[in-house]
Amino acid sequence: MTSQPTLNTAASGHGGEPSKPGDPGTQGSGAHGSGLQAGLKNRHLSMIAIGGVIGAGLFVGSSSGIATAGPGILLSYALVGTLVVLVMRMLGEMSAANPTSGSFSAHADRALGPWAGFSIGWLYWFFWVVVLAVEATAGAVILEGWIPAVPQWGWALIVMVVLTATNLVSVGSYGEFEFWFAGIKVVAIGAFIVIGALAVFGVLPGVDSDQAGLGNLTEHGGFLPNGPGAILTGVLLVVFSFMGSEIATLAAGESEDPQRAVTKSTNSIIWRIGVFYLGSIFVVVTLLPWDSKSITEKGSYVAALDTLGIDNAGQIMNFIVLTSVLSCLNSGLYTASRMAFSLGQRGDAPKAFARTTERGVPRTAILVSVAFGFAAVFFNYKFPDSVFLFLVNSSGAVALFVWLVICFSQLRMRKIIQAEAPEKLVVKMWLYPYLTWATAALIVFVLGYMLTDTEHDGRTTMLLSLLVAAIVLVIAFVKEKIARGRKAEAAPVD
Repeated sequence: MTSQPTLNTAASGHGGEPSKPGDPGTQGSGAHGSGLQAGLKNRHLSMIAIGGVIGAGLFVGSSSGIATAGPGILLSYALVGTLVVLVMRMLGEMSAANPTSGSFSAHADRALGPWAGFSIGWLYWFFWVVVLAVEATAGAVILEGWIPAVPQWGWALIVMVVLTATNLVSVGSYGEFEFWFAGIKVVAIGAFIVIGALAVFGVLPGVDSDQAGLGNLTEHGGFLPNGPGAILTGVLLVVFSFMGSEIATLAAGESEDPQRAVTKSTNSIIWRIGVFYLGSIFVVVTLLPWDSKSITEKGSYVAALDTLGIDNAGQIMNFIVLTSVLSCLNSGLYTASRMAFSLGQRGDAPKAFARTTERGVPRTAILVSVAFGFAAVFFNYKFPDSVFLFLVNSSGAVALFVWLVICFSQLRMRKIIQAEAPEKLVVKMWLYPYLTWATAALIVFVLGYMLTDTEHDGRTTMLLSLLVAAIVLVIAFVKEKIARGRKAEAAPVD
């Protein structure tokens, strides 16, 4: 029988000296620099938490969901939103008790074993370096449309270089950029909801939209025009736009008050998802019929703005999407580098990943992450229908894998925290353990349903993601077996 992991296992490895959870000075290797530093202010963390749930996928990917499920897409968003709220509550419980840059990967390491922390950490890192390429290309398309003199690949390069430089300066510069990026997203979507709601209820001055009204929810084939099954298909189309909700728990380790930051972001996620996702999608499907061709041709938000007679609606939305893309790139690079840093601390990646500069920046982890991001951008331009398509599909289900690991980690970590430091349970998962098991079962159901989806590439994504996960798991178990063998050889003989 293996011994139960302790709550304050060292961040620097699987068996090192205990460190004080959340103490930035203890989070680095100490070989270079002074470890990660508390460079994020409370306003940075607040906006990172709010902006983390508003990804570019909300603006870009919602049109296909609406076209598939009709107004019933609201139920798809509500279902996934509930799932995210529950998972983030579990993660908040663990992270408030032990804030760390490795977040759920470090928690899985302690709760389930090194193999779990290794596997989910590398899969998460892989997900974000692929996202870097996707978002850099999306941003380059918009920028090339504005300034065609610079080729698309040139814009992708410029965007990646600028945000890499930002992350290399200090964590504070990342926080400042993200504060303004997220601020623009929040203001834009807030204004969209207010203006759209006024138009729906016929009280917006100067706008006479004969399409707007609550009748759009039921008058075009009903609330579920394509049947109840479309709700689950809608779930598959929207679930990945919620990835990023967990970024605040990774960033909390570099904040002035990690426990407070995690608690605040965890407690506020319900209204954040309710307002920004459900609120904005409700406005879209009430401003115009769900089967309007403009939704798929122009995009759901541009089509909605057009019904209000707003000039240059397309360019306004392009600016908002570009801001979201830059925000996602900025956070993606930060998140990937901090996960690589944590893996380096625990001996699951080269030790160089855990070294920091005098400013507390894990430079090697950042450069390696962006190098793979650049490689993925190259594959996107050179082999878009083969290599890059494989990368995108093989990372597609990682979000669900992460959420499932969080569920199982929380089931065991609750017992560890209660046994060792019950006063650290400042955030508690509701109806533990029943709601945790129910959430895990729902995630498994969604993963299984993906295997039946051939129309939207759900099966392909699932199979390729399972293949990559299996490869990482094999590496994890081989690594663990080798480590046990070396430990046995080093043990003194009686």
